[in-house]
Amino acid sequence: MVFTICLIASAQMTLDQKVQDFQQLAALYAKNYAPYEWKILSQGFDLYNLAPWLVRVRATKDDLEFVDLCMEYVASLNDAHDGVNFQSTFRADLNIRVDIYDGKVLIDNINRSRLSATAYPFQIGDELVSVDGKTPEEWIAILSKYNASANATSTRRTSVNMIVYRSQMYYPYAHEIPDSATVVIRRQNDALETYDIPWLKRYTPVTFIGPVPSPRTGATRTWLESSEDTEPGYMAPLRQLRNVRLPDGRQTVLNLGSSSPIFRLPSNFQQRLGSSSSSTLYSGSYEAYPSKIGFIRIAQFPSDSYVLSQFEREIVWMQQNTDGLVIDVMRNPGGDACQVESMLQRVIPYKFRTMGFAIRATAYWIYDFAASLGNAQLAGAPQPVIDQYEMLLKEVETAYQESRGNTGPLPLCGTSLEIEPAKDSYGNVIAYTKPLMVLTDEFSASGGDVFPAIIQDNSRGTIFGMRTMGAGGSLSSVDSDATTYSELTASVTRSLMVRKEPVVTPDLPPAPFIENIGVRPDVEWDYMSKLNLLNSGRDYVDHFTYIMLELIQKSKP
Repeated sequence: MVFTICLIASAQMTLDQKVQDFQQLAALYAKNYAPYEWKILSQGFDLYNLAPWLVRVRATKDDLEFVDLCMEYVASLNDAHDGVNFQSTFRADLNIRVDIYDGKVLIDNINRSRLSATAYPFQIGDELVSVDGKTPEEWIAILSKYNASANATSTRRTSVNMIVYRSQMYYPYAHEIPDSATVVIRRQNDALETYDIPWLKRYTPVTFIGPVPSPRTGATRTWLESSEDTEPGYMAPLRQLRNVRLPDGRQTVLNLGSSSPIFRLPSNFQQRLGSSSSSTLYSGSYEAYPSKIGFIRIAQFPSDSYVLSQFEREIVWMQQNTDGLVIDVMRNPGGDACQVESMLQRVIPYKFRTMGFAIRATAYWIYDFAASLGNAQLAGAPQPVIDQYEMLLKEVETAYQESRGNTGPLPLCGTSLEIEPAKDSYGNVIAYTKPLMVLTDEFSASGGDVFPAIIQDNSRGTIFGMRTMGAGGSLSSVDSDATTYSELTASVTRSLMVRKEPVVTPDLPPAPFIENIGVRPDVEWDYMSKLNLLNSGRDYVDHFTYIMLELIQKSKP
């Protein structure tokens, strides 16, 4: 509908419509955004201070400049969960992918069905020097405001891929490109080569919005729910809060959410799970003298009981057949918070403190919790569900009456932050008891932040790799009425993850949050080197194997 209007309209939004839309967007965040106070402290950004923004709104020359400004406003939160999206399906693709290795932007994927090796002989590992006369650093400076990912490294790595793949949904000016790009590449023999690469363009771009909104026929809000959802309706509010997953589409790093690991495991690796590309779990074991090391990759954390039962069976096998276990949550975009907690119950063999969630205290949540409590009681829901809703309702009502922005840290999967390990029907603990290592990187996000955080908070294992993204809250809704006239959509973080103890880092104020801080590894080792790119991560695998062997040796009496 909006595309037709854009093609036939001859006017832009009025100034009053822009001001109204911007204030509407700001009000959405002012009411619902949970990490508000933390962003003032850590980022120096107060989303309530609209005066300078409204000056800029009034100075915008056209609709796209206004949309761009709305995106910049929300990006100032530096929150990986939050962003404004434009109603456009236009995209342009150079059919290569790039990332930052050893501080340089290198090609790590080429679509050879579009770019033949004869016409475009560059290879994986070659360096991207410039596109249309701008260096990668110049492009990163331009594109970073569209890719806020909670920390500088994740933001830079997300931004570099927008150099070669541009979607107008996230970048209003994506359509303002020629039919081809002039790309300079430094080959691995140090020769500079220039190519004219065609942009593969799809769909119709939006060039302006027009003075009136499109007619509306659908619901004004869509909730992010699991495709496997079979839970009764009274579980909807908890399902919203338990969604700890990155928004789809914005992050395009290679292997994000992929079932198989980014690296190649040793030649003697014996695979058990993960033969299908749709698998959530990838597992097996390998010999590293004098020990046997188990390996499980968790690609995502879906709300799926079958995945959990698979994981439990693997843990039982690993306990019986391995000396130590490596769990890979690199490039894991998250999922369901309770699935994260349930998996942790199977690798922490003692009582542990789970992640708390500080919930934004609003009338919306009071109404939703009260209604769901009543519905649960009428439906004869299990008593733990009723107990949890009573607890949540009481905590949100208290915070609301005391005019606090958020509640204290609350459990989302029960009524206590203290969690027992998984047990069999006889009461025996079935959790893995041997040395444990968790692999993380800058795209271990949301649920991929939570898993290593709880392992670290409860001294269960060693975190190996790089800091996680720091996407620390619930992405519970996508509001399709974020603005009326420009019809922007916006995702909003409605809770704040709270760890067991405050975390002290050199770059942010001490705080018990995952947001922006992320989880800092016990052993820092970066996968993002050219050596790993060209050798399928051999150096990375060798090093975490060496550390795991040390952990196994230290665990022996």
